[in-house]
Amino acid sequence: MAFERFVDLSSGRRVWAVAAVHGVVDRLAALHDAIGERFESGDRLVYLGDLVGGGDVRAAVAETLRFRRLVLAQPPLYLPDDIVYLRGRQEEMWHKLLQVHFAPRPKELMRWMLDRGVDATLRAYGGDPAQGFAAADEGMVALTRWTGRLKAAMQASPGHLAWFSGLRRYAHTGPGGVLFVHAGLDPARPLTDQRDAFWWESGTFARAAAGYNGFARIVRGHDPDGGGWSEDGAILTIDGGCGAGGPLIAACFAPDGTLLDRIEA
Repeated sequence: MAFERFVDLSSGRRVWAVAAVHGVVDRLAALHDAIGERFESGDRLVYLGDLVGGGDVRAAVAETLRFRRLVLAQPPLYLPDDIVYLRGRQEEMWHKLLQVHFAPRPKELMRWMLDRGVDATLRAYGGDPAQGFAAADEGMVALTRWTGRLKAAMQASPGHLAWFSGLRRYAHTGPGGVLFVHAGLDPARPLTDQRDAFWWESGTFARAAAGYNGFARIVRGHDPDGGGWSEDGAILTIDGGCGAGGPLIAACFAPDGTLLDRIEA
């Protein structure tokens, strides 16, 4: 099934944005409870990437799917695109890991990703880094079998494959509204040419403080430097450091970018 790269949330009355979770399921469940108490008819929900990448990965995905079912059951009739999941660094690395058998230097790529936190997701689906390196030494056929077992484990978890397959690059509330991204943005490039800048170009995000592409506000859910909640001109970071000892934050916005509410768990 093909998915668009982005979702237009301009039809929503309000939009709740959830910062990077990093697998901390107890904080995620508490945040869901708090959002549920404030959720109103016509609201939308967007998760800003890195749901996984630490903690209990499988439980975090399961909790997100549980809350999704709860929201979709509320009146008025909600559609699947009313709840958006953005691709973060961790989800991107998991995607790359499942294709590592195609990489020209698979062991180098695995080491690079393991140094950046993919280990938690790998182990959540029964993977062992040592087995991956051993398979890489044997060759492409053995490595393909190894990644195949990881895919099968993910497919065996109800809803997980569909969740990973449905990740989007960004979401927005229309011209003059809010642009939601994971961690980065290159203001010198149009939205259609950002490619992996949404998760890897965090160093250029600050340059969007003066505005970008007509959006009133640009919101990201993960700051790799751990700077916490931060606002500068048009840009806003809502990452509270969840997974590194900090709280998990959700913020609620009007379509024009006005900050309406903030929750911490």
